[in-house]
Amino acid sequence: MGLHHVAYATKDLEATHRFYEELMGFPLVHAEQDERRSPDGGPTGWIKHVFYDIGDGECIAFFQIANMGEQPDFNTDLSASVGLPVWVNHVAVRATPEQQDTVRARVTEAGVKPLMEIDHGWCHSLYFVDPNGIMVELCADTSGFEPDPDGALAVMRAPVPTDASA
Repeated sequence: MGLHHVAYATKDLEATHRFYEELMGFPLVHAEQDERRSPDGGPTGWIKHVFYDIGDGECIAFFQIANMGEQPDFNTDLSASVGLPVWVNHVAVRATPEQQDTVRARVTEAGVKPLMEIDHGWCHSLYFVDPNGIMVELCADTSGFEPDPDGALAVMRAPVPTDASA
């Protein structure tokens, strides 16, 4: 098994399309449009669902919806609207250093700046925020990490400091 797609909301398909296809270089590979009754029995609404190939047939997808039970002032970001830093909820896409450089050049030319760039030791990450407020990481493995399920479980279960300054 592997990732087929992840799906997020957008209020602006054109801005989302420009970011993902033109700037990130992820081709639009499928789109659907449907009219239907909202799940809560409300008025007839519509859905547009678009898919961008992020590599190996895996996709990032977006819904633009109307009259499907959404709140009129819904937020499309994954973190800020729930009180978290933008980097907490994000999508990471596998990339080579050359792909990172290509995307960096395209977005710089378009006037978009990376949010941050971090060398994690086992990978090098370049981060952007899309028009929906979603952080996208281009992750280039360097040494990678050696899978260590027992060590990972120990870290996961380790107590956290009780002093916030620690």
